[in-house]
Amino acid sequence: MFGILGWIIFGLIVGLIARLLHPGRDPGGFVVTAILGILGSLLGGFIGRVLGLYREGEAGGLLMSVLGAIILLVIYHRFSRRTA
Repeated sequence: MFGILGWIIFGLIVGLIARLLHPGRDPGGFVVTAILGILGSLLGGFIGRVLGLYREGEAGGLLMSVLGAIILLVIYHRFSRRTA
């Protein structure tokens, strides 16, 4: 249970940092921020492993997690503008 709670808290922190670094109006709320942060952490870890920065089983780190969340935030903004 604490592992899932830890992922949510880390994802929220990463999502908030990504929101601060990515300017513009954000159509998502608290839940979207947490989801983008969690998925961004996974994406950042994957990108880091593909680039050879990390090996399998190593954490992606905060920097790669934020980078992944920013990438997802940009994609989310593009799709949310088209549907609105």
